[in-house]
Amino acid sequence: MVIKRYIVNNMNEAMTRIRYELGKDAVIISQRKIRKPGFLGLFAPKVLEVTAAVEKVKSRDDSIRLKESFEALKHIVTSEENIKPSNNKVITQEAVKEIPGKEITPSVEKGKTNQEENILKEMQEIKSMLSSISPEDKKTKKSKLQKELEDMDIDEKVIKKIITKVKESEGEESEKLSNVISSMIPKNKATLKGRIVLVGPTGVGKTTTIAKLAGRLALLEKKKVGLITIDTYRIGAVEQLKTYAEIMNIPFKVVLTTKEMEEALKSMEECDTVLIDTTGRSSKNTMQVSELRAFVEKADTENIHLVLSSTTRQRDIEAIIQGFKPLNFKYIIVTKLDETTTYGSLLNIIDSSKKPISFVTTGQNVPDDIRYVSSEDLTEFILGEETLC
Repeated sequence: MVIKRYIVNNMNEAMTRIRYELGKDAVIISQRKIRKPGFLGLFAPKVLEVTAAVEKVKSRDDSIRLKESFEALKHIVTSEENIKPSNNKVITQEAVKEIPGKEITPSVEKGKTNQEENILKEMQEIKSMLSSISPEDKKTKKSKLQKELEDMDIDEKVIKKIITKVKESEGEESEKLSNVISSMIPKNKATLKGRIVLVGPTGVGKTTTIAKLAGRLALLEKKKVGLITIDTYRIGAVEQLKTYAEIMNIPFKVVLTTKEMEEALKSMEECDTVLIDTTGRSSKNTMQVSELRAFVEKADTENIHLVLSSTTRQRDIEAIIQGFKPLNFKYIIVTKLDETTTYGSLLNIIDSSKKPISFVTTGQNVPDDIRYVSSEDLTEFILGEETLC
C-alpha cells in the first residue's frame, strides 16, 4: 500500500493531485487543517492536510504505454476520414507502427478486444453519426420564400402548406405563389339581401360595421333597410345605432327577448335587408354563446357573419372561431385593416375558419370604409400587390 500526505489550499486541489498521482482507486484516510511550517506560517491562513492511500500505484511504464496507445488512436482518427469496420485491425497496426521508437503491444497486434480498441470503435461510430447529419439538421436554414411569407405575417403552419404546394407546382416562382394562395381562398358568395346577422367578440367593431352596411345599402344603393339590435349590455351601443338609423331614416328596434325578436322581424317584413347587431360575447363562455344562439336562430337565416379584428393574435383567432362555431356562421368580416401594414392575417383567418371573407373594413368612416372582397382581391392584398389604405 502507498500512503501519501498532501498540503493543499482546498479539497478540490487535493482531489486533483490524488487522482493524478495515485489514480482513481485511491481513498482519503484523513484530513485536517494545519498552519504552514515556519515562522511565516503563524500569520498565514490555515491550510488543509489530506492523507490518501492506494493499494498499488500504476507503474510509469504502464502509464507511458497507455499514453502511447491514446496517441495511436488520435493519429488514426485525425489521419483517416473513412474507416471501414472490417479494416480496423490493419489500420490500428499501421497507425501504431508509424510512431517512432514504439513497439506494438500484443493486444493491438493480435486484434484482441481491449480498452483501446473499444475506445477506437466508439470514436468511429461517433464520426459516422456526425457525418450522417446533414447541414439542414445541424442548422435549419430558411429559404427566401419562407422569409418572404413570414414578412407577410403568415402563420407558420400556413407557410408550410404554401411551400409544399409551390414545390408541387410548375411555372415561375411568383406566378406559382400567386396561384397557390388564390387556390387557398374560398369564393365569396355573400349577398346583402334578406336577414343578415353579425356576431363576434367584444371590441372588434360589430356596431360600426353594421352601420357601414346600413349606410351603403340605404344611402348608396337606395335599398329599404331595417336595423335590429340586441346589444343592450354595452353602454352607448343602442344610442349609437339609433343615431345612425335616424340620420339614414330607417326603422330601428331594440329587443331584449326572443319573443321581441320575432315581433321586430315581423314589423320589418317589407324591408329588402334587415341587419341584426348582436351582443359581443366571449368565445370561452359557452353559456353566453348558447344564449346568443337562441336569438340567432329566431332570425332564421344562413347569412351569418363572424366579425374578427385583423389585429387579434392568431392563437386568439383560432379560439374565437372555435367558440362561435355553434352559431353556424357562413362568412367572415375582417375589421381594422387600417391598423396593420401586412395582410397575411387574412390568409391565417381563412385557413383557421375554412370560410370565405365577405367584407373588410379600413377605418371609422361610415359608410365609406368597408369593402366587398373577391378571392382575387384578397390574393393581391396578401402579396402586397395592392394596398387597402
